[in-house]
Amino acid sequence: MPKRHVVKLSEEECHALEQICKTGRIAAQKRRHAQILLLVDQGEHGPSMTDAEVAERMELTTRCIAKTRQRCVEEGLELALQRKRRSRERTARLDGDAEARLVSLACSDAPEGQVRWTLKLLSERLIELEIVESVAYETVRQVLKKHHKTLAETHVVHSA
Repeated sequence: MPKRHVVKLSEEECHALEQICKTGRIAAQKRRHAQILLLVDQGEHGPSMTDAEVAERMELTTRCIAKTRQRCVEEGLELALQRKRRSRERTARLDGDAEARLVSLACSDAPEGQVRWTLKLLSERLIELEIVESVAYETVRQVLKKHHKTLAETHVVHSA
């Protein structure tokens, strides 16, 4: 079956990739991608190895080889050598107002029957008060860690 993304490197590109492979202080991922592209090169000077051969030689998966080839063809040589940017966008669960309410809640007296606030109790109370729709106790921990100076003197929050 013919490859969908055929890598054909010029002599200058081959030389640049070889320099990357020989350089001592370079990111391992960048060196690995340069080696992959040199091995799958189907140009005049390339060895034209198959994905399976390259994967076996470099101890990688064929999927990694195919994705590197595809990225080189579609996005260019420079982008194929760099790490791919994360595509997932995350929005903060707690905005500034919600964080302030969480800190004031943590500084208040513990609920009846409890000696002190726990992360789970705080996250449940935020949901009860309809400050947020849902929140993990890890998010609560991170916010309280950010505001540790406010909470450090009274030791109000404990994980257990």
